[in-house]
Amino acid sequence: KEVLDSFQSREVVVTEKVDGENTSMYRDYIHARSLNSRNHPSRNWVKNLHARIAHEIPEDWRICGENLYAAHSIQYRGLPSYFLVFAIYNERNECLSWDEMVSYAGILDLATAPVLYQGLYDENRVKACYSGQSVFSGSPQEGYVLRLADAIPWVNHRTSVAKFVRKGHVQTSHNWMSRPIVPNIVSDGAEESGT
Repeated sequence: KEVLDSFQSREVVVTEKVDGENTSMYRDYIHARSLNSRNHPSRNWVKNLHARIAHEIPEDWRICGENLYAAHSIQYRGLPSYFLVFAIYNERNECLSWDEMVSYAGILDLATAPVLYQGLYDENRVKACYSGQSVFSGSPQEGYVLRLADAIPWVNHRTSVAKFVRKGHVQTSHNWMSRPIVPNIVSDGAEESGT
């Protein structure tokens, strides 16, 4: 509750929290979760995407998103892409405002996390963003992410972004990385190849 106090009377954006792998792209590097993440075949598509756009990422910026190539505990249908951007950080380690991020992602032809609500913080409207059903062809909804619409300096990140996930959101008995890859499904006309 204390964390949510920082959202009062502020413009917020609520996006669907999708069940993918957090991935960061820099001009000269890409990694999943941590800087020293090991290789996995489910990362090949997003690595190909990075190879195509890396030269357009400004020095010391990073693009953060969900790699949705492989199904984890939820299988998605109708994705606009296997990579959905949810944040872009500039050279000052400041998360761009939501509108600036959407604009820059558009320049790079990158899809963004789906917006469930944008407007003044209203606890009831935010909680209503969890319906249990994803915007992607009726797949289960993992949860949602609440963030300030304004730019967010890194030092304020923990009081400017909150994540809510469904109870028992990990529904598999084994880590998805140890199972055969089952690709999620992109919508008709969306790019599948990553090349």
